[in-house]
Amino acid sequence: MKIIDRYILKSHIGPFFFAFLTMLFVLILQFFSTFAERFIGKGIGFLTMTELILLQSAWMVGFAAPMAALVAAVMAFGSLTNTSEMTIFRASGISLYRLMAPVLLAALLLSAVVERFNNLVQPQANYYAKSMMADIARSKPAFGLTENAFSTLVDGYSIFVRSFDDESKELQGVVIYDSSGKEKTMMASAEKGRLDFIDNGRYLVLTLFNGEMHQVNRLNSASYHKMSFGKHRLVFETSGFGFARSSDDRVRSDDNELSATELLTIGNEFKHRVLAAEERVQVLRRGVAGEQQNASRRAKNEVDVSHVADQQRAQLKGELSGELKTIEDNTAKYNKYMVAYHKKYSLSLACFVFVMVGAPLGVLARRGGFGVGAAMSLLFFVLYWMLMIAGEKLAERGALDPMLAMWLGNMVMMAIGLWLMVSLTRSLFKTSR
Repeated sequence: MKIIDRYILKSHIGPFFFAFLTMLFVLILQFFSTFAERFIGKGIGFLTMTELILLQSAWMVGFAAPMAALVAAVMAFGSLTNTSEMTIFRASGISLYRLMAPVLLAALLLSAVVERFNNLVQPQANYYAKSMMADIARSKPAFGLTENAFSTLVDGYSIFVRSFDDESKELQGVVIYDSSGKEKTMMASAEKGRLDFIDNGRYLVLTLFNGEMHQVNRLNSASYHKMSFGKHRLVFETSGFGFARSSDDRVRSDDNELSATELLTIGNEFKHRVLAAEERVQVLRRGVAGEQQNASRRAKNEVDVSHVADQQRAQLKGELSGELKTIEDNTAKYNKYMVAYHKKYSLSLACFVFVMVGAPLGVLARRGGFGVGAAMSLLFFVLYWMLMIAGEKLAERGALDPMLAMWLGNMVMMAIGLWLMVSLTRSLFKTSR
């Protein structure tokens, strides 16, 4: 490695770690400020809180690394420009491409490290963090409730409370939706309620006072029941609701708890289901068309079997509608998992892409000061995340292919970086080596 390569890389190390640690600190502070009221005064130990924060910080690493790479490139090349070292390099016949080569190689290595972290460490950390949050919520019911918002304290139920008292365990303005039943949906509202444990924590009891209960049959919307009550109890089995760590065999349901290999496997399974359903749809459509032709022939021959024919057509159309719904649901799930799959790689490669953008921005800072370069880097970072979020939403809705949606931000940033590099090389660097 040449002296110039070591010098340029050394100029990036300090800014990178400064930006990286600063971003982590800001994100952790934001997380803690969001959940501070739910942590403090709930009897949760300091070590437990520290462990939870460390686990939650795993996703922040993948977020902070690309931003730190961008800031480091802007600061390092901006410093080289402001101290006239860039002028010396240019006079020596060294091009911008040559100066960026060691930084791009280091950024590529950083992308590989971040990719391994996102695939190996982050899913495990997210898995244990979610398990801890669920365990704490079960041991401290008030922790699982948020005032003036719906909370999923119990699976299959959404609970809204206007306010609650930790000491008396009394809830005010309670609304609860039960969507766990396959045939019936229940909604209950009450002026106040109370949370208690019974049978050594085996059951959680939600007692409601002065309210109403509404029940609708999903299969028959005309079936509706309403009941007023002065006192009503809902009992939930908790399997040892006291704070204890969840077993390691909990099913990983969220896409952020899965590695890229697992995401691809699940995505392919949903894709196979879609293809199988599409084949069944073709068969059913041919069946519906055949029944219509048979109905036309029977009408010409004046054969009165219209009732049976109508039943057969209705059955085929019902099956067809069910298969189309299956395709829609499985396609949405396929898009969701494939978005998460491509996001792991595109976000990792963002470290490399941002260096391509950050180095020219640092050189441009000489014309307007470092503040202009920093503001432009923030602008590009916001633009990247806007493209990432927009692509994710479009892919989940089926409006854009998941791969294209997740790589769109990288492609746009890379195009901008290449354009900046070529423009600066033509205007500032007339020779190369």
